[in-house]
Amino acid sequence: MRKGLAMWVMLWVTFMGYAQFTMNGRMCPEFSVNGEVVLTAPDEGLWGVAAGWSKDWPTDWQYANPDSTVQSGAWTVAYGSLDFPNGKLLLRDSYRMRANGLLQCVRRFEWRGKETLRNITLSARLRMKGSRLMPFMPGIIYYGNKMGAKVDSNIIPVYEGKAGEFAIFEDHRYPMPFVMLEDANAKRAAAVHVIPSPVRGAVLQDQWWSFGVETQENWTDFVLYSGPIGYNRQHSIAKALQKTPMRYSNTYINMEPNQVIEKEFYVELYPIEEEGSGFQRPVYTSLDLHKPYDVERYPTFDEIIEGKYRQAKLRWTEQGEVKGFNMYDPIKRTAIVMGWCGQADSPGFALQRLSEKVNDPELPYMVQQSLDYLTTYPMAEEEGLFRTEYRLKEGIFKAGDHVSCGQAMYNMAKAIEAGRKNKQYDTSKWETFLKKVADAQAERILSDAWNPYSTAEGFYVAPLAIAAKLFKNQTYKQAAMKAAQLFADRHLKMNPGCYWGGTLDATCEDKEGAWAAFQGFLELYERFGEQKCLKWAKHAMDVCLSYVVVWDIPTPAGRLADHQFKSTGWTVVSPQNQHIDVYGVLFAPEVYKMGIHLKDERLKKLAKVMYRSCYQLVDAFGSQGEQLSQTNFAQQGDMSNVHKLRGFYSEGWTVFWITAHYLNAAARFIEIGVEP
Repeated sequence: MRKGLAMWVMLWVTFMGYAQFTMNGRMCPEFSVNGEVVLTAPDEGLWGVAAGWSKDWPTDWQYANPDSTVQSGAWTVAYGSLDFPNGKLLLRDSYRMRANGLLQCVRRFEWRGKETLRNITLSARLRMKGSRLMPFMPGIIYYGNKMGAKVDSNIIPVYEGKAGEFAIFEDHRYPMPFVMLEDANAKRAAAVHVIPSPVRGAVLQDQWWSFGVETQENWTDFVLYSGPIGYNRQHSIAKALQKTPMRYSNTYINMEPNQVIEKEFYVELYPIEEEGSGFQRPVYTSLDLHKPYDVERYPTFDEIIEGKYRQAKLRWTEQGEVKGFNMYDPIKRTAIVMGWCGQADSPGFALQRLSEKVNDPELPYMVQQSLDYLTTYPMAEEEGLFRTEYRLKEGIFKAGDHVSCGQAMYNMAKAIEAGRKNKQYDTSKWETFLKKVADAQAERILSDAWNPYSTAEGFYVAPLAIAAKLFKNQTYKQAAMKAAQLFADRHLKMNPGCYWGGTLDATCEDKEGAWAAFQGFLELYERFGEQKCLKWAKHAMDVCLSYVVVWDIPTPAGRLADHQFKSTGWTVVSPQNQHIDVYGVLFAPEVYKMGIHLKDERLKKLAKVMYRSCYQLVDAFGSQGEQLSQTNFAQQGDMSNVHKLRGFYSEGWTVFWITAHYLNAAARFIEIGVEP
């Protein structure tokens, strides 16, 4: 039976071995650390419902606290209500501590009225005390997106933790559906995890719950709304296009008589040892909650290799001395491009390791000729770069960039390493080329003037580490260690900001920048046993993992729904480009390796899913497009209506990396004796 306030017995639970969860005198939940209350319900009331809508935002808020409670096994249930002119809204929260130390909450709204309750907004809030709390919102905001803010704070979601700021996004935008707030001064962090869901009674098509943070003086609220979104101090806008938002308003709902709406979420509060580490625990909590490990529902390893090799051969191009893998569909355009989207350098390594799987007599020829041709690319005049693109129609080379050059050096180094072992290939030209470009980059990095703009130059760390071993060159190792130390100093504390600049079509934090650091740190650990580099690698990997989708995001009618598309294992690109892609296949082998080093089976299982899930939507020719719109975002097609973006599949942009990364990752899996 229910118990009134006078009969209430306070619930007290040790929370994560650090904090305490209680129901206070208002019968509202709160979390304390060493006697200090850190997380509470808002002062206005545990429950908040807006009854109006004005200027693109909910208005006429009404609040209530519990009027009774009951204990039912492990559950503590709090009851309340709100009166409206035409009925009563019954409110109920159910709380229990889970075995993993999380507090689970199920919030329930039930409309008891004879007429429809119109134009309302439901909510859930938890208030965290402290100033300048830094948010981490997977795939969206990384400790405020300080790096993107330096470039263009108009097109990138940014957050400084100042009064009046808010960052609230659709549930389906989150690859890992949690938000973290870090209090670096107090060395603690809190996270709220949601179970994403659409909203019944929404006025808009395909409206979902929304989730994020709002800040005022000395506190920040975790907020869940039944639809309203906004960021950068603009209400009712969606980060819908690459360079501009789109209006997304009227996100209120109507509740019919006897309708019930529930929202489930989880809370964790924990200590942190270092600034910039608060995001790491909820990354693994999200894995534990969603368990994205069912690999058998995806295409097999052998099927993926067969299909992608078939597509690679369709890209093979020979015109006189030009021999290699075309970046584009050859009917449309021809260019042999190293690194980034082209990856013409990648098969020269990958196919050596895959020769037993492929069993094609033409394979050795393509390996030798493609890499030999790439070694003829000239050096550029600036920053130790080399030309990375040859356009066949124009007959010209185009300048390189740090992302492309670093990735090409890595694949050349791996090709030399493989070629030396099987002795089937003449690696002399490859070695001459790698020494030349490694000399140039090592000299530049070791100079006092070296001050890289972004983490893009992190892609030099791994190839320099491998070259140091291949050529017994300590200078290369010194350059790799210097670069790694600089990126660790910049990013481990997320101050001045997170890893960024690893993709050439975004101007902010991105998973490719995190991957550059992750790859380099791990290579140094494995090649030279640098223990600190393993810790660095885990930090960068955990940022990479935050871009990995851990749940199947339902999509409206469209190409994705046609195929019952499963988004688990795919990756969000960056806070600027909010679609998902298959890039995660490239670092899946390193995630598996980290599972070995850290003795964490979750990472091994996730790595397999990341590789195999991404083969969905491949056509009969082994081809697939780059951009899938799992949320209200698009870069191609008809982008005039924000309500029609989700579920779109851009299959026309089929640059070669979408093939090469599968083969490259497969080769690295085979190197460690794993077939995912």
